[in-house]
Amino acid sequence: MILEMKVPSPGESITEVEIAAWLVQDGDYVEKDQAIAEVDSDKATLELPAEMSGVITLKAEEGDAVAVGAVVCLIDTSAVRPEGDAPAKVAKATPEAAPAVASAPVKETPAAAASYATGSASPAAKKILAEKGMLASEIVGTGKDGRVTKEDAVKAVPSMGTNSNGGTRGTTRSKLSMLRRKVAERLVSAKNETAMLTTFNEVDMGSIFALRKQYKEAFTEKHGVGLGFMSFFTKAVIRALELYPAVNSMIDEKEMVTYDFCDISIAVSGPKGLMVPVIRNAENLSFRGVESEVKRLAIRARDGEITVDEMTGGTFTITNGGVFGSMLSTPIINPPQSAILGMHNIVERPVVKNGEIVVAPIMYVALSYDHRIIDGKESVGFLVAVKEALEDPTTFLMDGDQKKALEL
Repeated sequence: MILEMKVPSPGESITEVEIAAWLVQDGDYVEKDQAIAEVDSDKATLELPAEMSGVITLKAEEGDAVAVGAVVCLIDTSAVRPEGDAPAKVAKATPEAAPAVASAPVKETPAAAASYATGSASPAAKKILAEKGMLASEIVGTGKDGRVTKEDAVKAVPSMGTNSNGGTRGTTRSKLSMLRRKVAERLVSAKNETAMLTTFNEVDMGSIFALRKQYKEAFTEKHGVGLGFMSFFTKAVIRALELYPAVNSMIDEKEMVTYDFCDISIAVSGPKGLMVPVIRNAENLSFRGVESEVKRLAIRARDGEITVDEMTGGTFTITNGGVFGSMLSTPIINPPQSAILGMHNIVERPVVKNGEIVVAPIMYVALSYDHRIIDGKESVGFLVAVKEALEDPTTFLMDGDQKKALEL
């Protein structure tokens, strides 16, 4: 029996995927549920499992864009599993050698003779080449007798300059994955279609440093996850969203949609690039709950197991460029959300406290927001509320009881 394997739908609104990589070769014997391919959608990279055991015949190449529901491979379920670990190969019939046929002698075509037009260019082409700082003699024309056409001039790439130092000057081209192309489209869309503005502040992380130093080991020993910064930032963001609900809103045509729950997206770096999984109803989670969910989602993203559903939605995003050493940045809104908070590296800096200069661990934070629905009052107030909670987490995030909040 020949089974046709079709591309399943990775999620709502996705109509096409791209074959990122085949994990098996044409003619291999595959087991049921074995991962046979990685496919890129515009939201995630997913594994395609074999629906049945048998010998596989590939019907698409790596890099092909394939419609959802299209046949990508065939599985011969009647094939016998090979002995040992060696994969089975389909025995393909070898056609009998065709009788030799005397071929007619090939007449060599002489190279085109140079003429008055060789190396010359049309007036339009000359103008384009002049703008690029190029000469017609540098280009092989495709027009009659080697004439450089306007199309040749448009396609011409200027030289990167001569190199007298003897080094190589090669270039490499690689196709962007469907996920990367979609991310690019969304980022450009966010810049072009929102009234994006960024406001900044600084946070003294001394209190959080002290809390982590005091309870980090006990927290890890009891809960099996570390006490990181993300739980403090997530809890501080949730508190600020409750104080300023406009930041937890989105624009839907002529309406403003405000959410009474907090689905917090966290930007993480995966093998396929930036991914933004979502912590659902983060307002109901404890410090332990947030840290456990962050760890779970980060591992799934790193291992390429994250699903479209786990990255769909989100009402607010937190991104941490500090893990890569960023001091300050202006994060781009993750549409259709209306705001994103950027964390950065923590550096000991001189600050004034009670009239004296002291050294403190300072983090710069940035809030990018859509000014169409979030005014300066809300944006600045939101960021100040985040700062307030992070600088005094015991009061604002733990109800005055550190051990109870950390479930110790």
